[in-house]
Amino acid sequence: MTQSGTSTGPIPRPSGERPLRVALLSYRSKQHVGGQGVYVRHLSRELAALGHQVTVFSGQPYPVLDEGVTLEKIPSLDLYNDVTPFVAPPVREWRDWIDVLEVATMWTAGFPEPLTYSLRANRELRRRLDEFDVVHDNQTLGWGLLGIKSAGLPLVTTIHHPISVDRRIEIDEARGLQKLSKRRWYGFVRMQARVARRLDPILVPSRSSADDIAREFGVDPTTMEVTPLGVDTRYFHPRPDVERVPGRIVCTASADSPLKGVGVLLRAAARLTAERDITLTIVSKPRPGGPTDELVDRLGLRERVEFVSGIDDEELGRLISSAQVAVVPSFYEGFSLPAVEAMACGTPLVASHAGALPEVVGTDGEAGRLIPPGDPELLATTLADLFDDQAERERMSAAAWRRVQERFTWRAVAELTAQRYASTIAATGTGPDGAHDPAPVRARANGA
Repeated sequence: MTQSGTSTGPIPRPSGERPLRVALLSYRSKQHVGGQGVYVRHLSRELAALGHQVTVFSGQPYPVLDEGVTLEKIPSLDLYNDVTPFVAPPVREWRDWIDVLEVATMWTAGFPEPLTYSLRANRELRRRLDEFDVVHDNQTLGWGLLGIKSAGLPLVTTIHHPISVDRRIEIDEARGLQKLSKRRWYGFVRMQARVARRLDPILVPSRSSADDIAREFGVDPTTMEVTPLGVDTRYFHPRPDVERVPGRIVCTASADSPLKGVGVLLRAAARLTAERDITLTIVSKPRPGGPTDELVDRLGLRERVEFVSGIDDEELGRLISSAQVAVVPSFYEGFSLPAVEAMACGTPLVASHAGALPEVVGTDGEAGRLIPPGDPELLATTLADLFDDQAERERMSAAAWRRVQERFTWRAVAELTAQRYASTIAATGTGPDGAHDPAPVRARANGA
């Protein structure tokens, strides 16, 4: 499949081709922490640019969406908001039994959102069966999805990676009673595995992710179709006007998640500061007094480390472009938007040889350096080598930008996803007006 560029607006639709009405589900869509909000925003924009009618059904935090995409809010009790997390509203504000379930699960140390969102989405969509041709779930994997499927709506699901991997790493990192609380928190993963085994098709961002989902969730490999993620090259591209700051390292990651390896990067930074002037900018918002915040103080890095959050894509693109090196130190990735964003900005990249990162970065060393995860000394040595080799940094910058142009754009992602929608609709025997229709629905892809 030839990759096309990022959308600059609608493209002409061939005569006789009908747009699809897409319900895109996302149980939480925070724009700058984690990839769910990023995925929903860019995929919905490019599907709309292809001429499809896209409605995003999201719980809190709600996504930032572009013109031409409709947002339908599916409000939860928002128990994990940034201002008053883990605080339930007064009982008089509870609306129904799903709210009771949500609070009860939170009070017993579980995470209810995938389940409770799916139940609310099922209730809403079953009232509006004639308004949509296809439903696309973004890794909710709650029991409510099976209700949507049983109602006859064609259902496509994206699984970025199995959360059981996160669960295992966090439990291994925990100590004492924390292990019990982590097991309870991740109790929803059993539901996700059981639901995933009953869904078809499932879109996955990489072959590595597909292998992990098959192993961890017991999903039939034949139900999974690799559909890579993309980068918005309007914001993430080489910027000759932005000067690289000597010694600046940038990392975009959820700071308090052990899976993301931020602690490893901090320890590598501490080694580097002993011999050179470096600064580390982490795009994240760590919990005050949390493990990452405490580690910064313990390593004496408070003057060398800056945390940045809430910036838009333009600001993020300029920040990444100002760094001499970007790092993705994760122990696992089902894809890695931060890696692709760094490559698109032409910022030399050091990433872990873990999960799908070798698929994204390439194993030949042209577009980025891959090293084993969890080794701060090796990471520090690799960063020092790059800081000292300007010619290598310039070579890697050009190679990374070429790789992004060849493989990772949101327009291409939307085209391929629309093909998945069309084949799913055809397989379920429903037409774009919700009626049974033996003729396959055509979705625009590659100008076809």
